[in-house]
Amino acid sequence: MCGIVAYVGHREACPIIIKGLKRLEYRGYDSAGIALLNGNLNVYKKKGKVSELESFISDKDTHSHIGMGHTRWATHGEPNDVNAHPHYSSSRKIAIIHNGIIENYGSLKQHLKNKGYEFHSDTDSEVFINLIEDIRENNNISLPEAVRLALHEVVGAYAIVVISHDSPNQLIAARKGSPLVIGVGKDEFFLASDATPIIEYTNEVVYLNDYELAVIRDGQLDIRTREDVAQTPYIQKLELELESIEKVVTRTSC
Repeated sequence: MCGIVAYVGHREACPIIIKGLKRLEYRGYDSAGIALLNGNLNVYKKKGKVSELESFISDKDTHSHIGMGHTRWATHGEPNDVNAHPHYSSSRKIAIIHNGIIENYGSLKQHLKNKGYEFHSDTDSEVFINLIEDIRENNNISLPEAVRLALHEVVGAYAIVVISHDSPNQLIAARKGSPLVIGVGKDEFFLASDATPIIEYTNEVVYLNDYELAVIRDGQLDIRTREDVAQTPYIQKLELELESIEKVVTRTSC
């Protein structure tokens, strides 16, 4: 199983994401990566353990208050640096992390190739982010709306987080068939595949339902269905204690 961690708020994002990815290592994975927005949208990813990613970024500028990370278990394409998540769009202005499998990625990929898109990985996830970019550019619409429309085009399972160079305070997330939880803090939000990376920071969470889209922007959480019907977030209190998590990670190099 793959793992997702993302953060936006007043803290440094990188240590939170790296620590969260380590807490999700029990899910199994073969590569890890992180995207951080600090003027540029920078993606760093490596085959192997989270610790190898951590070493790789130790000399990089990781200062950022928004970012997302991923641990991948290979489905489409072999385990390597290129196929690891996150994946850029063709313009390199937006990026995605994705759990699940897009069953119709082959036909979508050919459609995009016919329109001039080039692909650098073997993954269905790179197809997903280029589909989103294509919809946005051809319809002159916002990124959240482009993500929503793209969800109508893909067949399969997904939990995704999308980040954009042009929206430095925004995270977009959606799910169908793959879990995704949002931690609600004071002027900050956490996203993860399960609650283990979140409980250290807040015990208030929202579990996304299938076919729901969450937009976190400027300290606000907006949840809508795939049909664009607004939903009232149901905030639950976690009973899980930090000490009960499978392991506590106390050091990162960000």
